[in-house]
Amino acid sequence: MNQLTTKELAFIEDEIRAEEITAKTINWCASQCQDQTIREQLENIAERHQMKIVDLSKYFNRSMNIQ
Repeated sequence: MNQLTTKELAFIEDEIRAEEITAKTINWCASQCQDQTIREQLENIAERHQMKIVDLSKYFNRSMNIQ
């Protein structure tokens, strides 16, 4: 694996933060929703964003160990 530049690592950090904000926002929306079906759909969407955070974090941590 090639080393990532500082700028590339900063982009990954920014994306992790954006995914965290998105997941939290969608979870908040789900908590405000009265319709069970829509709430479940929003929770599923939030969970997918949480999984992106996990994937990006793994990649980021692996890259930090290489440098």
